Amino acid sequence: MRLFAPTIEVSAHCDLPCGVYDPAQARIEAESVKAIIGKVADNDDPDFRTRALIIKEQRAELVKHHLWVLWTDYFKPPHFESYPQLHTLFNEATKLAGAAGAKGSLDAGKADELLAKIDEIAEIFWETKKA
Repeated sequence: MRLFAPTIEVSAHCDLPCGVYDPAQARIEAESVKAIIGKVADNDDPDFRTRALIIKEQRAELVKHHLWVLWTDYFKPPHFESYPQLHTLFNEATKLAGAAGAKGSLDAGKADELLAKIDEIAEIFWETKKA
């Protein structure tokens, strides 16, 4: 039994190796949402519009998913202590990605607001990676 005992103890700040988490994933999906909003506005074909809206809603759900993963898996209590606005940023960003925001509307302004929130989160994310 002693043969299988660990010889060293290790720890990590997250549940997977660094590099797995990145706000760029949420940003890519949010950019897609914004692009679809523009394409829907420029097209009168009802079949195209229906398909585009379905894809936009799927992409908005992916934005929320990627934000939630960062919020719940990457950021830890010390981050929230150092950046007390972080919970509010995530709450606002996920709502902007949801039904009251870019997912539920064709307002490009909502998509821009979402992208701005993701950028704020990304700035904090990269500051924590430097520490």
